[in-house]
Amino acid sequence: MIKEIFTSFVKSLQRLEEILKAEKTIANRDSAIKRFEFTVELAWKCVQRFLREQEIVCRSPKECLKEAFKFGLIKDDPKWIEMLEDRNLTVHTYDEKIAEEVYVRLSKYLNILNLLKDTLGKKL
Repeated sequence: MIKEIFTSFVKSLQRLEEILKAEKTIANRDSAIKRFEFTVELAWKCVQRFLREQEIVCRSPKECLKEAFKFGLIKDDPKWIEMLEDRNLTVHTYDEKIAEEVYVRLSKYLNILNLLKDTLGKKL
C-alpha cells in the first residue's frame, strides 16, 4: 500500500512541477493550486503509512511531520508548517486574493517535497 501512495505522490509532484513551469494564467494558477493540494495530501499520507510500518502512529499532518522529523525523514524546516497552512487556506476557502498569494509561494515548497520524495524513495 505504501508503494502505491508513494507512486501517486511522485506523479503528483511531477504534475505540480510541470504546471508551475507553464505560463501563468488564471486556469494554470488554479490548476497549480489543486495539484499542490493533492501533492501535500499525498506527502503526509506517505509519511503516515511509512511511519505506521515502523510502528509509529500519527493521525494528523502536523503530528506526522513531527514524527517524520524525529525519524529523520524530513529536516526541521518552517516551510513544512507554512505549506500545510497554505494547503488549508486553499482547500477550505476560495478567494482570488488568497489564491494569488498562495500561487506565488508554491515553487518554494518544491525543494522540501523533492527531498521527502528522495528520502522515502531510498527507504522503500
